[in-house]
This record gives sequence, structure tokens and C-alpha cells, in this order.
Amino acid sequence: MPDMDRGEDRRRGRNETEDERADRMWTELIQEVRVAQMGVQILFGFLLTVVFTPTYAKLSDTDETIYIVTVVLGACATGALIGPVSLHRLVSGRRIKAQAVQWASRLTLLGLLLLLATTSCSLLLILRVATHDGFVPYLVAGVVAWYLLCWFGLPMWARYRHTAGQGFSSR
Repeated sequence: MPDMDRGEDRRRGRNETEDERADRMWTELIQEVRVAQMGVQILFGFLLTVVFTPTYAKLSDTDETIYIVTVVLGACATGALIGPVSLHRLVSGRRIKAQAVQWASRLTLLGLLLLLATTSCSLLLILRVATHDGFVPYLVAGVVAWYLLCWFGLPMWARYRHTAGQGFSSR
């Protein structure tokens, strides 16, 4: 319960001030971003090399378009997932950490969505080139469904199940 006599705003479940909460949430967010950044940077780096391989010249127009879209998505995902680091550096010491955490969280979620699209397009391109089979879109759709379940479905289910009656706040 908040100690209003001393002007402290304490949240339910933890005995921390808004500043302490923002510090904790920032630390947790940066740990999460590190994992996603590593994946997107490796994927994006790989994508950048594809154009210099002999196989690239043999791609159909459709596959070339999928490749270009995938590279652009990878670049956007990289930007969104590195964005929180730049945001922190540029606003550090300005006493807006709680707002910075919100903005960085949104950038991270956007980055994850872009990473989902990049990974899906990469898989589509690779399987199209490797197999030339009509089942590829269905296989990719299955993998996308799996990503959606792991990345969003299960977390949202857990959030709903274990916070029912407490509101659906991101705090």
C-alpha cells in the first residue's frame, strides 16, 4: 500500500518506489533485448551476404522480391531492437526513466514483430529455393503459428490467467 504521508508511490506486489520500479524494469528489458538483438543481428548479417552468392543470380523474380522484403524487414527489426540502447543513452540522466522504459518496451515489441516477419520470410525463401514444393507456404504458416504461440500466445495467456481481476495493465 502506498505511503501517502511520505509521498511515496508504491505498487502492489513489490515494495519499490516508481524510480526503483523503472530501474528494475529497465534492467529486465535490456536483458530481454540482448537476446533478441543477437538473433536479429546474426540473421541480418547472413541475409546481407546472400546477394553475393552465385545462387542469388539464379533466383526467380518472386524469390528475389521475397529476399528484398526480408532484408528490409531485417534492417527494420535491427533498428527497433537496437533502438532502446540509443534511447537510454540519449535520455539518461533526464529523469524520464519510466517514460523511457515505456518507449523502449514498445520498440522492443515492434522489433519482435519485425523479427517474426523477417524470420518467416527467410524461412519462406530458403524452403522455396531448397525444395520448390507447393507445401512450403503451409510449412511456413505452421512455423509462424508456433512463433505466435511461443512469443505472444503463451505469455498473453499467462498474463491473463495470473493477473485476472488486477487489470490488464502493462505495469
